Amino acid sequence: MAVDVPTIMAVMPVAQQAAEAAGAELANLKLLGAGLAAGLGLLGPGIGIGLIGSSALQSIGRNPESAPQILTNMILALAMAEALGIYALIVAIILAMVA
Repeated sequence: MAVDVPTIMAVMPVAQQAAEAAGAELANLKLLGAGLAAGLGLLGPGIGIGLIGSSALQSIGRNPESAPQILTNMILALAMAEALGIYALIVAIILAMVA
């Protein structure tokens, strides 16, 4: 089966457009993945920070004398939860820029 040159030349622009469309779809999926990584990765620390703050305020309400110790522990726990959120944000940025 022989294929002549005019047929190949007629098909090349169509193939080039298909390749460009596939590249655009890949870029869109990459950004979707980065958005999902950020959204789901920051969901856990957000919930955790809310629960830590709620528990600390309930504890202080029940025992106001222990407020300094509770606040110290709360700030440490908030820093740990926030660090996880920052890691998720960094991974999302890396996915968006590099992958």
